[in-house]
Amino acid sequence: MSRIGNTPISVPSGVELAVRGDSVAVKGAKGNLEFAVPPGITVTVSGSTVKVQHKTPAQGSALHGLVRAQIANMVKGVSEGWTKTLELVGVGYRATLNGTTLVLNVGFSHPVNIEPPAGITFTIKEGKIVVSGTDKQAVGEIAAKIREVKKPEPYKGKGIRYAGEYIRKKAGKAKAVGGSVGK
Repeated sequence: MSRIGNTPISVPSGVELAVRGDSVAVKGAKGNLEFAVPPGITVTVSGSTVKVQHKTPAQGSALHGLVRAQIANMVKGVSEGWTKTLELVGVGYRATLNGTTLVLNVGFSHPVNIEPPAGITFTIKEGKIVVSGTDKQAVGEIAAKIREVKKPEPYKGKGIRYAGEYIRKKAGKAKAVGGSVGK
């Protein structure tokens, strides 16, 4: 039995959750999301709570917690939304918005343009890029794609990193101290 799968999901006011056949649709103030429920899993709505149950012990148990977490993320996404913050660290590293397109100047000979997928918005605040949207997976994927443009390097830590991310630094080259250089 999955402990995560057994906990019921509370649906806040202003969020509508509908189970239609093998799919769950969630509608809220920030948007709409839909999720296909795998076979062997049943979703029941009673009042303002949602319960997820599985029928088959083997694969159903593995998917039980996953489906519950997906539905909980959808409910939070349409009511509050998801955000991921990235920081630009480095001299001259800049991010600007050209319409909805994110333009990154991070030390390359050319600017890097990143188009947001549907439902994702970018905002820039003093050296930070905030990625926000209703779908947690899409927000995480586009944030990872932005970070991939210029990963933080281990010597000075320059690059694009998640807010609060710790970068382990390496020691640089040790200078030659004493001794003879050549005989």
